[in-house]
Amino acid sequence: MPLISMFWGMLIKMYYAPGEHNPPHIHVEYQEFEASFNIRTGAIDAGKMPRRQTRLVQAWIEIHREDLLADWKLCQDGLEPMKIEPLK
Repeated sequence: MPLISMFWGMLIKMYYAPGEHNPPHIHVEYQEFEASFNIRTGAIDAGKMPRRQTRLVQAWIEIHREDLLADWKLCQDGLEPMKIEPLK
C-alpha cells in the first residue's frame, strides 16, 4: 500500500488494485491507531483514531478531496496513486 502523504506523525495510504472496494477511502496510521476514512464524507468507516488526528485528517481530506478522488480513479485502474501535499 503506497504512502500518498505524511504529516503530524500520520501516514496516509491508499491501496491500488483494480476493483478495490467502495466507497473511495484512505488508510491512516498514527502510533498504535489505524483507521479508514471515507474520501467523500471524511467519516471514519473502520478503525479508531484520536479526536485531534481525526480532525486533522478530515481537514486535509476537505482540502484535497479532488486529488484524492483522482488518486482513487488511478487505483481502480491498477495504477499507483500520486503523492499529495501534506497538511501544513
